[in-house]
Amino acid sequence: MNHPPQPAPGPVTVLRSGPLTWIQQWHWFEHTIPAQRRVNPTPLADHCHVPPSATVADVLAALASLTARHEALRTTVDPLRPIQYVHHPDWAPLPVDYVDVPNADADTLEAATATLAARPIDPERHPPWLARVLLRGGKPRAVVIAAHHVLIDGWGLAVLIDQLHSQLCRCEGLLEASPHPLDMVATQPLERARAAELEWLTRLAGNPTNVLAPFGGTDDGAGRHRLQHRSVDAYHDLDRLARRHRVSPEAVVLAALAHDIATRTGEHRFLASVVVSNRTRAALRHSIGVRALTVPVQIDLRPGAAFGEVVASVAAASAAAYRHGQWRPAELVASQARMDRRRGVVTVPTIEYNCYSWPRDYLVPTQYGPSDGADTWITSAPDDPCETLYVDLGRDEGVVTLDVTVGDHLLDAEQALELPVQLCGLLRALADGAECPVPERPLNPAAPGWWRAPQGWVRLADVEQVLRGHPGVHAVTVAPGGQAAGEREAPEGECDGGEMKAQRAGTRGEGSGPHLVAYVRTDPGVTPGDLHRHVLDHLGEVPGLVAPRRYVLTFVTGPDPGRSCDQPVTAAGDTEALWTRSRPAETCAERALAAAVASVVPGGLPAGTLDSPDAVDMHRSLADHGVTLVAIPQLLALLDQFGFTGIASDELAGTASLGRLAAALEPLPPRDPRGGDTSP
Repeated sequence: MNHPPQPAPGPVTVLRSGPLTWIQQWHWFEHTIPAQRRVNPTPLADHCHVPPSATVADVLAALASLTARHEALRTTVDPLRPIQYVHHPDWAPLPVDYVDVPNADADTLEAATATLAARPIDPERHPPWLARVLLRGGKPRAVVIAAHHVLIDGWGLAVLIDQLHSQLCRCEGLLEASPHPLDMVATQPLERARAAELEWLTRLAGNPTNVLAPFGGTDDGAGRHRLQHRSVDAYHDLDRLARRHRVSPEAVVLAALAHDIATRTGEHRFLASVVVSNRTRAALRHSIGVRALTVPVQIDLRPGAAFGEVVASVAAASAAAYRHGQWRPAELVASQARMDRRRGVVTVPTIEYNCYSWPRDYLVPTQYGPSDGADTWITSAPDDPCETLYVDLGRDEGVVTLDVTVGDHLLDAEQALELPVQLCGLLRALADGAECPVPERPLNPAAPGWWRAPQGWVRLADVEQVLRGHPGVHAVTVAPGGQAAGEREAPEGECDGGEMKAQRAGTRGEGSGPHLVAYVRTDPGVTPGDLHRHVLDHLGEVPGLVAPRRYVLTFVTGPDPGRSCDQPVTAAGDTEALWTRSRPAETCAERALAAAVASVVPGGLPAGTLDSPDAVDMHRSLADHGVTLVAIPQLLALLDQFGFTGIASDELAGTASLGRLAAALEPLPPRDPRGGDTSP
């Protein structure tokens, strides 16, 4: 959010206000991310048909009735703080418009829904939803509704559409008030929040892998595949397994995915990013407020465990993740980022799992499978790499639909096609009584060019490319440490004409486990600390990059009259040692960022001052200074006040150092004074 903050709503229209719930906070933060970079769709959109007997007046009356019933439809959010305001039912006109269409077939509805979803919604000053009535010959044929994710989630939009259709059909009884997210705020005691945060961080700290072991695919991992598989048989198999194990069908599919990952890779501990919803109480099932959120689920599988144990473990881990995720999520994210940066690892979930599949016409079918009721189609594109396996589950009209997105370095096209078929085959075997124990060893080797590190998997070519990007670096060779990093000579070509030779440099933990050795030829003046920080700053951008602690960086400079080429020039320091050398802000951009950081941390300087305290270390990240998600909009507003722009909010939530963030800042363009002339 790089625009000046708008004033809060006037007290005349506000009935009540309060903080955003733990679920809303993430979507509120996501609202500050540029639309093209968001993970979740904002806004959500869907449509329903209008019965032949209904008129335009009936549609407007139904929407007004739903607005009175659901406070979420008349709620706005504060631009700088995680606060929401509930307004009177008639505080603003209904956000409805009308479009004439030649017909109301499926293609027209899909196009109209996509068009309305593309329209921006301002949840700070206007209702958080839009409606469009499709008219044919003056008669309403369908209604399309778009809603902002900060205040209405996917389940809630489906509830809203269903209730609208019921009212238009005159088959819904007396409308009752629906619970609002503000009603849940009082259920978040601070003591429990802190205890849950500590427990969840402890769970993550004991999980050093986090990423899916790469296997199959092409060497460069440049493409990704999207496919959809539908199965009638799997629908009944899921029901049988869910009843047998007393869990939801969605938990069964997640357990089957976990079993497949362990079978393919040999990994028994990894993360799944799972969409869960707190609608266990009957009253909440008809609430349109935001109650679903993606939470990190830590999955631990015991080698040799039967599937019954696997599904019980996955269900328990999902419930624990929801409980621990609902308290103080902004602080949790910041704490996790601090921990990740100190470990030199980015926690990438193995599975992105959502129980809400794509629209059926999202892609054009190009390839069909067997004729037994299931069909599979796939498209492949050499676009952005996809380092995580994305799986969406849909269960409707007696059919299980699995939508898959996966990168080439995880699964190639053939393996991607096989994945849903194998999952459905596993469900059939389990439903028929097979135990399908978890294998102890992987069935697939790692792809060429990848290496297994304690923190995760490393792509050697990516490490070399990042190091070559540092000024003054001329040649880089990265290789696994093997027995000990110093037991090998410099790679061939590192010593040109007898002028240079690499020699081992030790770090803390050397010899205690696997590590990489980086042989780097540099200009004089380039230090190990410079390269360590350079690698750290790229952790959040380069998939397959894991850094320090287990790295042994050895540097050889150019010819120096005072040294012979056989002398070791310098040695890499430990990651922890880098943190002891703080660096204050130096440039104008760094001073502006430091001042903004100092103003938003608890107990910081008053807003609006450009003082740059020494406590703001440009070598550390925002999370290291205690800046949480909820402070990011205020930080952006302060940077705008100081005359700088150029940083997106999702970059501020990453692990990049303040120095690197400041380097991306740009001065604001000159602003026109009231006279209209441009300032010099």
